[in-house]
Amino acid sequence: MRAITIPEPGGPDALVWAEVPDPQPSEGEVLVEVAATAVNRADLLQRQGFYDPPPGAPPYPGLECAGRVKALGPGVSGWSVGDEVCALLAGGGCAEQVVVPAGQLMPVPKGLDMAAAAALPEVACTVWSNVFMIAHLRPGETLLVHGGSSGIGTMAIQLAKAVGARVAVTAGSADKLARCAELGADILVNYRDQDFVQELRRATDGKGADVILDIMGAKYLGPNVKALATNGRLAIIGLQGGAKGELHLGALLTKRAAVTATSLRGRPLAEKASIVAAVREHVWPLIENGRVKPIVDRTLPITEAAEAHRVVDASSHVGKVVLTV
Repeated sequence: MRAITIPEPGGPDALVWAEVPDPQPSEGEVLVEVAATAVNRADLLQRQGFYDPPPGAPPYPGLECAGRVKALGPGVSGWSVGDEVCALLAGGGCAEQVVVPAGQLMPVPKGLDMAAAAALPEVACTVWSNVFMIAHLRPGETLLVHGGSSGIGTMAIQLAKAVGARVAVTAGSADKLARCAELGADILVNYRDQDFVQELRRATDGKGADVILDIMGAKYLGPNVKALATNGRLAIIGLQGGAKGELHLGALLTKRAAVTATSLRGRPLAEKASIVAAVREHVWPLIENGRVKPIVDRTLPITEAAEAHRVVDASSHVGKVVLTV
């Protein structure tokens, strides 16, 4: 088969579409013929040599895919050859075939094509596990999403609104904020010329956010704690603003607040399977009835993976950039 390989770390042109060995499913695994995959920031870090796949994962980028079941490994039940599926991956989605643990498979939601389905697994699992399974966002609460126009952000807005929460977002342009508003965001903050702590306090009568979904890390750690409401929960899922910051424990204690930091890629298989099952139960019905939808900015052939990486690198997109195989 062919896959996107990275012979040497570097810029987008380091990605090479090349012949590689065919994968074979082992116990509890399914072989998927890939129709589409999506580009995530983790793929950019892997391309640059900063984020190696977990042990045992394919060496090729791609944390999600959609396609058809081609073969079943020993001990797999509940799936059949030819089933249309999408999958959460530890790597390997940028290829013609990929092996997936059966617990990380989901059916393609009714009404979606492969390109749209490929944009779902990573964002749906990330948002549901952090905002709902860990931070327990409830109806009537306020969620602040940093990077509201990203793939994660556009999914978080829609899921939070679907459960009856109020949503605040930060983004870097009026156009991106307008797209967030179209998806249901209530409070819009341009981080380039507005202070999100002040804007959030103004919009919530001084209360702040009950839950914050953060991709920035160190740069926003202090302001995020200030922006939290009493009993607030800060969920850190990215380090675009650095990995080391100062945490004011006094402020955290006063607010009886909590800070969590998680990643999805390296979690044990059982944890991933639990998250996937929860997403299938809670998120898939919302997608199939049209209340939540994947936001795909553009679709490119996988041979143009370098261009897709340039788009994501520049943050010139809204939602996801998808590659078709």
